[in-house]
Amino acid sequence: MSNSRPTALIAEDEPLLAKSLARVLQEVWPELEILATAENGVEAIERALELTPDVLFLDIKMPGKSGLEVAEAAVDDWPDEKSEPLFVFVTAHDEFAVSAFERAAIDYVLKPATADRLRKTVERLRERLATRAATPGAGEMATLFKRVQAISDPEAPAERIKVIRAGVGNTIRMIPVADVICLEAADKYVNVITAAGESLVRMSLRELVSRLDGAEFVQVHRSVMVNASHMASATRDELGHFTLTLRGLARPVKVSRAFSHLFRPM
Repeated sequence: MSNSRPTALIAEDEPLLAKSLARVLQEVWPELEILATAENGVEAIERALELTPDVLFLDIKMPGKSGLEVAEAAVDDWPDEKSEPLFVFVTAHDEFAVSAFERAAIDYVLKPATADRLRKTVERLRERLATRAATPGAGEMATLFKRVQAISDPEAPAERIKVIRAGVGNTIRMIPVADVICLEAADKYVNVITAAGESLVRMSLRELVSRLDGAEFVQVHRSVMVNASHMASATRDELGHFTLTLRGLARPVKVSRAFSHLFRPM
C-alpha cells in the first residue's frame, strides 16, 4: 500500500446492513475510502478486480457467489502487480469461521457489527497494511533481483536445462522437460506435474520456466503454467471462465480471467 488512503469494498446483499457497516467503518476508521458496495457475489468479484481495493468486507451468504467463493475468485484473478486484498467476513453465520480463516481472513465479525468490535478489526488491518507497505511486493522484488543480477554479471546467461531434477524423499527424479504437463507455484516451491506423478522443486515458477529448454509453456493463471503440447481443450462456463483439459492429467486446470483471451475461438 502506498501513502494514499486505504481502500475497501463492501459486499452485502442487504442494503440497510451495507449502509450500517459503511457508517460504522467511517466512525472507527475515518481515513478509509469505501470504493463501492456490491449486492451479490458475482458483482463483488467484478468490482473487486476492477477497483483492486486493499480490503474486502464480505458477507458469507450472498446471491450468485458466497463470500468464501468471492475471496477465492478474487485471489485467483488478482493482478500480479497489486498486493492481494485483505479479507474480513461480516456475517450472521459463525459456522463458516474455519473456512474463512483457511482463506487467510484477517477477521470474522458476527452481525450486527458494532463500533467496539470493528475497532479491533481495524487495528488488525492497519497493522497488516503497515507491514505490507514496508515490504516490497513480488513484482518489486523480481525487478530488484534482475537489476542486481545485471549489475553483478550482465553477460551471464541462465543455464538451460532439458531435465528437471526433483527430490522425492531420498530419491532424485530425473524428469524430461517434454514430459512435464504443467507447473504450479506452491509457496517457495514449484510442483512439477507429469503423467507419472508430482514432484517439488525449490525454485520460483518464473525462474524454472526461464531455464527450461525444448518445450513451450503458457501461463494460464498467476501460479500455473502449462506445457502447450499437452493442452487438449478449453471449456467455458456460464460466467465466461475457462478450464483446461490437459493430456495425461485427470483433473481440470482453472484459467484465470487475465488469461482467458488465450482460449477464445480464432
